[in-house]
Amino acid sequence: QVQLVESGGGLVQAGGSLKLSCAASGRTFSAYAMGWFRQAPGKEREFVATITWSGSSTYYADSVKGRFTISRDNAKNTVYLQMNSLKPEDTAVYYCAADRAAVVTITPNYWGQGTQVTVSS
Repeated sequence: QVQLVESGGGLVQAGGSLKLSCAASGRTFSAYAMGWFRQAPGKEREFVATITWSGSSTYYADSVKGRFTISRDNAKNTVYLQMNSLKPEDTAVYYCAADRAAVVTITPNYWGQGTQVTVSS
């Protein structure tokens, strides 16, 4: 069992930055690919970014490429999402996910509870 707890969400103006963290506990963190998803009101949950267990490879949704950076610290059992140049359309609940696959899939093994990010115009 893996427990995931996100933090770092909040209210920010357009053009600003936020850094989300996801702390994992339970089984070996480094065995899992990690990722971030988001869900805006009235919309389906969508993929944002994923990172392999070693951190050697990362992948991003086109909508965030060049603005968001995913990283991980296996010694701290934590994955991060640095979000820069935020736009109002980035407003959503952001979820952390852990997957036994090489990268996070749309059906990961574990989800966090989510953290709200609101970007004002």
